[in-house]
Amino acid sequence: MSQPTNASSPTPVSAPPSSFHAHAARASGDDRGTHADCPVLIGLDWGTTSLRAYLFDAAGRVVAQRSSAAGIMNLPCPADEGGFDTAFDAVCGEWLAQRADVPVVASGMVGSAQGWMLAPYAEVPAGADSLVRRLVQVRTARGTTISIVPGLIEDGELPNVMRGEETQIVGASLQNAALASGGSRMLVGLPGTHAKWAIVVDGTIQRFYTFMTGEVFAALRGHTILGRTMVAPSSPQTDAFLHGVDVARRTDSAGVLSTIFTMRTLGLTARLRADQQSDYLSGLLIGHELAGLERMLAAQQMTLRERPPILVGDASLCARYRLALSLFGCAEVTLTERATELGLWSIAVKAGLVAATSARHAGSR
Repeated sequence: MSQPTNASSPTPVSAPPSSFHAHAARASGDDRGTHADCPVLIGLDWGTTSLRAYLFDAAGRVVAQRSSAAGIMNLPCPADEGGFDTAFDAVCGEWLAQRADVPVVASGMVGSAQGWMLAPYAEVPAGADSLVRRLVQVRTARGTTISIVPGLIEDGELPNVMRGEETQIVGASLQNAALASGGSRMLVGLPGTHAKWAIVVDGTIQRFYTFMTGEVFAALRGHTILGRTMVAPSSPQTDAFLHGVDVARRTDSAGVLSTIFTMRTLGLTARLRADQQSDYLSGLLIGHELAGLERMLAAQQMTLRERPPILVGDASLCARYRLALSLFGCAEVTLTERATELGLWSIAVKAGLVAATSARHAGSR
């Protein structure tokens, strides 16, 4: 892991050139060229495999967005040879060349032990204020200061951690504040490689759970005998997916190590076509995840049926989870967009990096 450089301080710029205003206005779909179009913040979602950058105006709107495959494990050159600086400049250099004093806030694995600078975990319960108190700064070679958001840890006999998802949860909580006001509990789900489920009260993350559903699916498909008979479907095989969810829901006591073999046996007995097998396996694993979550929620006097969840993440994956949740009695599921952007903006506001604005516009495009 590289250490922060000792580059000289950047020269403040009193106002960006008119071309920068025009660029911001075009990117936001607003050609008025008002003061609100002036970029005031760069937000980074910097994970293991990708880097996404958002440029915000004074109203908290995203006026431009860029991305690259330069995640922390895929830098353009080794970290000790300036890999993080190179990746950052490739995505944000043009913005900073136009206005060097724009503050930067980053979340995700960039703050891990393998990242640019370690941002130690904050312990739950934690909300945006707790994250702000533990922000860590790294100085780039060009003199830009990046404030890195810490991850969260729920310590105990079996510790649990997250990095990046805490920022998304902050954003999702703000977008759905009415569901978690007055001490009521909100359930936020973040499907993905390592799916997270968090219980949130008044914007504070009380506890959370992790399921390696996405990574296990990829491993089973790519590195076991199960994947050898799979054929990519030409369209989603929804019936096969729901069958998998239902098998997991009804036979969960047998455990996932038992039920995953049914993908092979159903194929051998001609009850599951080759092009249905990946969707069946996906449903099976998501079904086991939700069944496990139900048991964990029961210990908190909660159920999926009584506490309709909020989902954050890839739209197609969230739609898949929404379908699976319907078999667990969830008639209402809220899909939340722009949670990352809103979370980054909210943390920057609380940290004093930018002035507060209406949450109605924050994170929008």
